[in-house]
Amino acid sequence: MDWDMQQALVPILDTFIIVVGLLGHSLVIFILVRRRQKKGSRYFHGTDTLLLVLSTSDMLVLLLLPFHTAAIALANWPFGGFLCKVVSFLGVTCNTVSAFTLAALAVTRYLTVVHPTWAYRSRMKRWLQVAAALLWAAAMALAAPQFAFRSLGIYAATHCFAFLSDISQVVYSTALFLFSFVLPLGIIILMYAKLYSFLHRTSIQGHALQLQRYQKQVTQTTALLVVVFTVCWLPAYIVMFCRIGKHVIGTNRLRTLALLARLMATSSSMINPLLYAFVSRKFRRELLGKVRCGDCILARWLVCCPERSRDMVQPFNPAELESSPPR
Repeated sequence: MDWDMQQALVPILDTFIIVVGLLGHSLVIFILVRRRQKKGSRYFHGTDTLLLVLSTSDMLVLLLLPFHTAAIALANWPFGGFLCKVVSFLGVTCNTVSAFTLAALAVTRYLTVVHPTWAYRSRMKRWLQVAAALLWAAAMALAAPQFAFRSLGIYAATHCFAFLSDISQVVYSTALFLFSFVLPLGIIILMYAKLYSFLHRTSIQGHALQLQRYQKQVTQTTALLVVVFTVCWLPAYIVMFCRIGKHVIGTNRLRTLALLARLMATSSSMINPLLYAFVSRKFRRELLGKVRCGDCILARWLVCCPERSRDMVQPFNPAELESSPPR
């Protein structure tokens, strides 16, 4: 596929990602806000805070996407040097916050299931609010060089690409790869592995059938989360390292790989609501709570046929991290 065709496809694919992603995250935020109103609280509690952070960061990524779409379609950055810095800084910040939040959700799930008494006695809900603020602070610190050093480069056209020397790029790219990809992925794998081990040990002591079903759900969802996170983000980091020291335009093959990697990375912002909210039967029921069963086939399937859904192995629910306080 030649470059002109790729430039024509990018706005179409980006528009699809933006529309679907904003719709999904808007529904998640709607459900979280309605849940907070039902509780009569001024603040979001528990893992609702983390889900709100995840949706907010992903929505900001989607709102920044048109800048990159226009630059690719025009083969030129028309927005000036300041927006080059701001868009680059916010993009790295929001993507890092999203990765950190996925890891925080895994840690919270582990603590809630394996150490419920400690989790509630330590007022985990309040600590999650503090953690959410720290996630943003850490991500902004990691993205700060983008605002400080990102600048326009003039080649055949103007590009928002010039950034540090080759050695400095290697150091910064390595730090970004380790903290924004390797660390969150490692935490996700570790927490769900420990959760799986706990469920396996507990199933030997009793309630084997119920725990084996739950254990199977943990295995399936862990594999799904790890595969999706890796497939979406690893290509982008590979391309990031490949472009160090090379001309911004590079070869046609590198440009094509860069576009594919970019597409996969941005699609994660569209996929996250499906993985972390809508696989939850609780979220689906809250969304369709005001829809009568006879109104549509979808409502009948999701809400009115619990016996059918019980026959299926329900996906493990990373969103429903709250459980009743231990008695």
